[in-house]
Amino acid sequence: MNELNALFPAADFQFRMTMRRGKPAEFFQPRDAGLLQERARWVNESPAHYAQLSPGFESLLEEASRLGESWGLKPVVDAIGLAANWEPDVLLLSREPDGIFRLRGGALCFPTGWALAEKLGLTVGEIHGVVPGLNPAIGRALDQFLAGLQPGAALHRDNWGIAATSALNLHPVRGLPGPQLPVNLSELWLRVEHQALVALPETRGILFGIRIALHRLDEVAADSTVAAGLSRALQTMPSELAAYKRIDNVRDALITALAP
Repeated sequence: MNELNALFPAADFQFRMTMRRGKPAEFFQPRDAGLLQERARWVNESPAHYAQLSPGFESLLEEASRLGESWGLKPVVDAIGLAANWEPDVLLLSREPDGIFRLRGGALCFPTGWALAEKLGLTVGEIHGVVPGLNPAIGRALDQFLAGLQPGAALHRDNWGIAATSALNLHPVRGLPGPQLPVNLSELWLRVEHQALVALPETRGILFGIRIALHRLDEVAADSTVAAGLSRALQTMPSELAAYKRIDNVRDALITALAP
């Protein structure tokens, strides 16, 4: 669980702009053939739910495909191909003349409670507007960061939540419930989004990759340092954010269960 220590520092909860520099080829390389099989299942079942590209922004996908080829990935010609052939979820952002970035498409087979089709055309700030407290905390810094993203490297950050299922696909159309009482740590999962942002220099857009990692909460709790950090984050998280993350009804029980 050492990789979770940075996610839960010995500090009160706050939104952070912590970024790590890495190699995009490593993030996007195939790791598990089972992921591609599951991605193909979902996109074949309902393409519109999981793969979208706004008209007029094909150049974003074309540049992303060429970049992927340089990393050893299969070339793709449409968003469905992106969903079926690349393991990470991928979002494509365009840079507008005013410098603002908007979501124009991608392949999102393993969403954490949101629908790609509903967010197309929105700015990054508008997408994050539903997350209580995020824009006031880091919205401006995030816009500045995106505008200054340089080609050739990937910048990584992580996000987390708690899920009542080990399913990767939490699209809202599936109606999967959040955590409920009574709390059993062996039936809950820490859901971590590993994110990678890569500049698309030709179109001035951004390739945003997401990989999901699931850690069963009883195993997380076995590491006293991580358990203490998670407990502190839960204790100090604003109530509005806990409700957004669908853990407000179980927060107190989780804190009790994580206690040494």
